[in-house]
Amino acid sequence: MTTPYENLTDLKLSAYNYYLPEELIASRPAHKRDHSKLMVYQHRSGEVVHTNFHDIHKYLPENSTLVFNNTKVFACRLLGQKSTGGKFELFFLSLIQDENSLFDVLIKSSRKKKVGDKFQVHELEVEVVSVWEGYFKIKINLSKEELVLFLEKHAMIPIPPYIRDGVSDEKDKEDYQTIYAKKIGSVAAPTAGLHFTQEVFDSLDKKKIKRAFVTLHVGAGTFAPVKDEDISQHKMHSESFFIEKEELKKIRKSKRIAVGTTSLRVLESSYFEGDIYFEGNQTKQTDIFLYPGRKVNSVDGLVTNFHLPGSSLIMLVSALIGREKTLELYQLAVEKKYRFFSYGDAMLILL
Repeated sequence: MTTPYENLTDLKLSAYNYYLPEELIASRPAHKRDHSKLMVYQHRSGEVVHTNFHDIHKYLPENSTLVFNNTKVFACRLLGQKSTGGKFELFFLSLIQDENSLFDVLIKSSRKKKVGDKFQVHELEVEVVSVWEGYFKIKINLSKEELVLFLEKHAMIPIPPYIRDGVSDEKDKEDYQTIYAKKIGSVAAPTAGLHFTQEVFDSLDKKKIKRAFVTLHVGAGTFAPVKDEDISQHKMHSESFFIEKEELKKIRKSKRIAVGTTSLRVLESSYFEGDIYFEGNQTKQTDIFLYPGRKVNSVDGLVTNFHLPGSSLIMLVSALIGREKTLELYQLAVEKKYRFFSYGDAMLILL
């Protein structure tokens, strides 16, 4: 019998496409976070259950540990207008400055951008210092602390372009943030966590299911399209992550269920010889890319949403349960009219 790890079709980008009616792309979350649908898939038995997210506690093993990503999305999409009347957009990719105090951004405008270009939005002054493969390094006239306050006042929450053409509003400031978001620094929400409410946490506590938190600041690279037909050639952008000592104690030697692909990437990046390790107080970097053929060792399950065709995220799910089974479940989700992508419904995979 051919396994996913021996099947060369699993390495083809075109093998990760599936049919999705446009009406199943969620433009807003469920009317209450935990009232989204939940598909539960038991990988060992092959059993599939359709339920609601607020009942997730019924399917999680007792004494297991849910591992959440407590990153917080910051308002990073800034629109401006030049003195000539032309419009432009600055998209801050991170709040981390490099060794030269420069920030990484994307810039959209009507003409080609070059080193030395200057932009201004209210009191923020920006100058392009370098250009690399469509990314820009800029220097600004504000401190990091001043920039955060400025963006909170003037910038928009960066919802993905497939949700209302990427144009967010005041409601998204609450909707596109987990209730446990703590450490600011992401340009995208860890969307599997959007389903959790305090009521769900209470039901998990009653079942003695523990919670632990890691931090991975989600960058645009997580959602960058895979362009190589041979997906093994795809390179992920590096993202920073951190695990605090007390959280590491909860995670180690436990039955781990990752909440979201970012939490899983942290765990797998920290896995060594049967357990999770994180030494020191320094933030680490990961560019790990998981797909069939790369065995995932760090988790016993995953809570995740339904992802875009051909994305690195659907490939990650396929690394856990195989590409064919993943596409079979996605087809079932279409038939059952699950809602897809960031504001959509969820899946619980138990390995």
